[in-house]
Amino acid sequence: MKAEKAKTGVEGLDNILAGGLSRGNVFLLEGAPGAGKTTIAMQFLLEGAKEGEACLYITLSETEDELRASASSHGWTFPPEITVFELIPPDSLLDKDQQQSLLYSSDLELGEATKQIFEVVERIKPKRIVLDSLSEIRLLAQSSLRYRRQILAIKHHFAKMGATVVLLDDLTAEATDKTVHSVAHGVILIEELAPDFGAERRRVRIMKYRGNKYRGGFHDFTIVTGGIRVFPRLVASEHRKAFDRIQLSTGIAEFDSLLGGGLDSGSSTLILGPSGTGKSLIAISFAMAAIARGEKAAIFAFDEELGLLLERMKGLGFDLAAARASGKLVLEQVDAAELSPGEFAHRVRDAVDTKGIRTVIIDSLNGYQTSMPQENSLILHMHELLQYLNRQGAATFMTVAQHGLVGDMQSPVDITYLADTVILLRYFEAMGKVRRAISVIKKRSGHHETTIREFKLSDKGLTLGEPLSAFHGVLRGVPTYSGNSTELQEKSP
Repeated sequence: MKAEKAKTGVEGLDNILAGGLSRGNVFLLEGAPGAGKTTIAMQFLLEGAKEGEACLYITLSETEDELRASASSHGWTFPPEITVFELIPPDSLLDKDQQQSLLYSSDLELGEATKQIFEVVERIKPKRIVLDSLSEIRLLAQSSLRYRRQILAIKHHFAKMGATVVLLDDLTAEATDKTVHSVAHGVILIEELAPDFGAERRRVRIMKYRGNKYRGGFHDFTIVTGGIRVFPRLVASEHRKAFDRIQLSTGIAEFDSLLGGGLDSGSSTLILGPSGTGKSLIAISFAMAAIARGEKAAIFAFDEELGLLLERMKGLGFDLAAARASGKLVLEQVDAAELSPGEFAHRVRDAVDTKGIRTVIIDSLNGYQTSMPQENSLILHMHELLQYLNRQGAATFMTVAQHGLVGDMQSPVDITYLADTVILLRYFEAMGKVRRAISVIKKRSGHHETTIREFKLSDKGLTLGEPLSAFHGVLRGVPTYSGNSTELQEKSP
């Protein structure tokens, strides 16, 4: 028994369609030229061929050779189940001696085109049909009334065959005409956006699907060799997993004291500070502590080249290369100019769902922000991603580089309210030296120290000193010291 829905064969698209396209109905797939309509259409037919269904591709705008060349670029060849019908005007319509003026030539052309379509459908009796494209039929019809009547006639004829039909529309003629929207059972819109810098971004939205639930909103997708991959928009409320909430140690006694014993699994931590204070090192120290506990961790690096990161961390006592080689660490370079937010969320989900990752490092949100069209989008994406990770029991660590080095500094994006814990790093000057200070300014679960501690970075990694109780104004960058230099040296890590 055949399923009620026909799978599209496009990874992720069936997810947002809640299973695929309802069989025996007509669907409209619209988008500007180059958006990816033909690729989706070919994948739809190839999926039908896998199920042994007769499939028909009716093309009015491309030649059969062009279609097969396009398929070949993805490594596909059309099996015998797929018939390509290239609709061309009859010779009489191209012969100037046969042309007449009593009737509009478009009347004959439209009628002849429809006749050829019906004949090939009757002959092949396909279960899946693609008609490419409606723009040609709209131009032949010339008026909205004739165009609507023609679409209804095509719909009713295909319905008799029980075929699932995908009509392609490139929106090149009468873009405001919504005739087919009212006739079609479902409408899928795909868009191609060109940012000021970087690769083009593509997204898909289900505009209509009669009698079916679907995942609304825009969903990012990419075209790669092998077809289209859609990345369904992450909805955290759909993903809940039971887990034991435990306290995680940093492996550094003084750091654990500052954090009130450690951090909880299933929580998010934001590390704020100016450039060079050690945000990445502190985040990575949590990943290495997780690996030392026998767990797996993932680091998504937006800003730093991986070779440099590996070398720099090795000099600070962390052998990321060895951890990566052992399979305990997933280390990925992320190019924000080439990656959409939806694809990044998919990568993180894949690491957590399929690789058992329970510690996730995002370094940094400054780089992540550049892949967003607006700051509001960044906050919404991060809200869903953090909620999802928390509900999977993962500990998430994010870094944000603040503007400036000392004094009053601003963050390019404020997500402190989303994070469960906020760690603040600062430079300060004392006794003729530039020093680093660390403090915890927020922790939702349990208590934490309200003190400020000095910390140092060395080949032994991260070391923390005693609370700087004799200093005042450390967070401003130029503190006053009420003790003596001997005490400072003794308290330094």
